[in-house]
Amino acid sequence: MAKEIGSASEKRSLSGRVVWLCLAVTATICASWFAASSAKSRYLSFQNEIDPIIAGGHLDELPAVMRGGIPSVTTSVFYEEKRNVKPPRMCEMPVDYFEKLDLGAELAYGYTDRNEYVRKFRPRRGFLNDREMRAAKVAWHYFEKFTQETTGLANSVGNYPSTTLWDTASYIAGAVAAYELCIIEKPEFDRRITLLLTTIKGLELFRNEMPNKVYHTKSGLKVDYTNKAGEIGFSALDIGRFMVWMRILKNRYPHLGNTIDSVLLKWDFANAVSEEGLLFGAYVDKETGETVYAQEGRLGYEEYAAKGFALWGFRPIMAHRAEPFLTASIFGIQVPYDGRDPRIFHSQNYVVTESYLQDGLELGFDMPHDDSSESWVHSDGWRAEFADRIYMVQENRWRRTGFMTARSEHNVKGPPYFTYDTIFSDGYPWNTVTPRGDYTPDHAAVAAKAALGLWALWDTEYTDVLYEAMIELYDPENGMYEGLYERGQGRVEIYTANNNGIILTSLLHKVQGKILTPYTGETEVWYTAFRDQDVRERRKYPDPIQRDDWLPALRHSIQKEFDY
Repeated sequence: MAKEIGSASEKRSLSGRVVWLCLAVTATICASWFAASSAKSRYLSFQNEIDPIIAGGHLDELPAVMRGGIPSVTTSVFYEEKRNVKPPRMCEMPVDYFEKLDLGAELAYGYTDRNEYVRKFRPRRGFLNDREMRAAKVAWHYFEKFTQETTGLANSVGNYPSTTLWDTASYIAGAVAAYELCIIEKPEFDRRITLLLTTIKGLELFRNEMPNKVYHTKSGLKVDYTNKAGEIGFSALDIGRFMVWMRILKNRYPHLGNTIDSVLLKWDFANAVSEEGLLFGAYVDKETGETVYAQEGRLGYEEYAAKGFALWGFRPIMAHRAEPFLTASIFGIQVPYDGRDPRIFHSQNYVVTESYLQDGLELGFDMPHDDSSESWVHSDGWRAEFADRIYMVQENRWRRTGFMTARSEHNVKGPPYFTYDTIFSDGYPWNTVTPRGDYTPDHAAVAAKAALGLWALWDTEYTDVLYEAMIELYDPENGMYEGLYERGQGRVEIYTANNNGIILTSLLHKVQGKILTPYTGETEVWYTAFRDQDVRERRKYPDPIQRDDWLPALRHSIQKEFDY
């Protein structure tokens, strides 16, 4: 009996434990469900908070490692416009290509609501004829003859084994033109460019910052202006031009993209672009040996170089502005010139043709973020309008005086070896001076690169005259001559990379128009490299450009009446 009572008690005890176990399991399940629901609710709530940032609200609030994966914002993205496309090589164009090309010939000139500018003039477009093709081949022969096989660097001037980044950009321009005009084919183009970029990546930098102003083309060593070993600083203007052509190469030929990025990712930009958006170069103090950083650039070249930096995400907003500028009335044209007093700022204000030509030929007088505007609409409006004035004053001089005029800085044979042949400088029109400021009127010349650049961008009766004077001014063994002396001394018998490179660019522009084509990728190593390190911050590498980073499109009063 006792055993039966104990057995019943044990059964009740076991039953109770089972009930408690079930209750505990149920409670645990409920608690887990509640915790999971709360966590999910909190997560979703947090997700709602961070979604606007992930969608691209404020880059500064994103972890650095994520910023590089955000695509750059261009006009095609922001305005939802059709992105422009790279034109075909000349030998791959259909025979009716130019018959279908719309140049907006009937449009009235002036500013648009976006501060774009429609020029009064139109560029020449069409296939190259026999004379032009011969000139292109002769200009390219300069680089075939004066490029060093060991380094891939091209001499700036003939046989002299020295170069700058400016002249190296002119060599790249020549190579792009030679390929697109079907003078060379892809294997030759790739061989030359790959060797060149490999050498540039390996160059010893000026004090571990930026490329030295000058390098020996045979050895690749840093040199001074006499081609002796040493370092003398870096030039923001030269670097800006080089960066224009790095972006042109990368956008046109994506297979070179990683190599190009690796070149620029060796450079330290910390002292090249100021917080205010000015460009700074560097030189060595002769007494102390210390590095001195100085604002670099004047009206014309400064804005062009600024756009080179902006093409890579930098924001040189002050360097891109025309101000402070003044105008000088010459033959009825208000010629713009830099308003900074050279006695105070210790830099001359030369007005020449070249910087405006390069902007027009290479960048189409457009903003760096513009990848969708029509060819006749120039989103960097004031640059296009000022360029028209630079052209018009030279045509007016020819009409008034009979002097054929296409003024630019150029090399000369013998001392002083280089001349600023200006439209206006030091308070005087048509002033020809040495780099030291000495007046040398006998060096005044019609510059071949300026003449053919004007011919490409201004389809007029006057540029036909320039064309006839220059198109066959060459030595078939060495390249295009630098120009014709204005006072009847004959040819400027010297051959340079810059002259031949710009002539090739001018001929390519006739065929393809604006040389810079849109970038078609999504992300770039340039924007993603070193995201897990402090290198990006120390070297001031930028984030992908967003709408707020665009250089502002400005306008100035335009000159509507021209006095011939």
